[in-house]
Amino acid sequence: MIDVEHLSKRYGATAAIEDVTFQVAPGEILGFLGPNGAGKTTTMRILAGYLPASAGTARVAGYEVHEQSMAVRQRIGYLPENPPLYPEMTVAGFLNFVAQIKGVNAGDRPQRIQSAIDRCGLTEKRQSLIRKLSKGYRQRVGIAQAIVHDPPVIILDEPTVGLDPRQIIEVRNLIKQLAGNHTVILSTHILPEVSMTCSRVAIINQGRIVATNTPDSLTHQLTQGSGYELEVEGDWDTIQRSLQSLTGVRSVVAVPTDLPEHHYKVRVAAADVSLSGRALANAIVAADLGLHELRRVQASLEEVFLQLTTTEQPLEPTEPTNSGSPANHGAAAQPASDPSASVAEVDPDANSDQPSSGAIG
Repeated sequence: MIDVEHLSKRYGATAAIEDVTFQVAPGEILGFLGPNGAGKTTTMRILAGYLPASAGTARVAGYEVHEQSMAVRQRIGYLPENPPLYPEMTVAGFLNFVAQIKGVNAGDRPQRIQSAIDRCGLTEKRQSLIRKLSKGYRQRVGIAQAIVHDPPVIILDEPTVGLDPRQIIEVRNLIKQLAGNHTVILSTHILPEVSMTCSRVAIINQGRIVATNTPDSLTHQLTQGSGYELEVEGDWDTIQRSLQSLTGVRSVVAVPTDLPEHHYKVRVAAADVSLSGRALANAIVAADLGLHELRRVQASLEEVFLQLTTTEQPLEPTEPTNSGSPANHGAAAQPASDPSASVAEVDPDANSDQPSSGAIG
């Protein structure tokens, strides 16, 4: 449904996006994930026909975005980060206006408007002035204007920004209901947004696509940090030697924490999927050590995101010192440095391509 190949956008010597390539299948929800300034909004605006690309091609429903711009616009619904609403209009009046400018036939208009209102949960607000609506309801109106002409493709740029937790859940549920009948691209930098809403993820960093896959596949592909955490009682050298000798163990490190003397929280990183919790428990028991806790830990989407979008790796537990005892045992772990410090803060989207507040996507 959407086919993007080698797409680039430059502002002078600055590349907002560079050689971006990805595809979105019909009925799929793609999460377009990246830090602020990574190029998400620029890509969305190119797909919506708002911005021209400097190089590359983009096709929506078989139509080339630049050569067949009007055909593309008829087949997409676009919700920018700040929905361009008219506050003095009622919800129904605004949707009627949008349906007219999007070319919905007069005979089909009432049914399309009612369908958008029903799907977005706006029935009770149908005759309310938009300026009197909460931010959550205004966001619903923004989504309603994007789907009122029943487009095959919907582009949502940061659809839950600024909402409270309950409103976020409501908008997420609404977006998931759009899947199947519509192809959706959801641009965001909020990690839970992706794992709870999207069937596939494209991660962009500094203008380039660095990974594309399902959330589960990404966490399995990048396994750094997966393994087990244990609380073990006994001699540290014995603990380390017993665990390190097992097949499938990549490393054994002590996690700084407040525990009684001779109690250790241990992080065992897996080298492959052969490592099992049963093997760890058996090794502890065989060495006459005390096992107080054992749990599996899996690389999260957050860890994958940090690996792909920063030069720093997620903070690893402290290695034991040369003396053989864990470093800083009994002391609280030091906080990790802010990983966002290594992410580019300059947002090319914020320069010359901001839309006017009255533009309807």
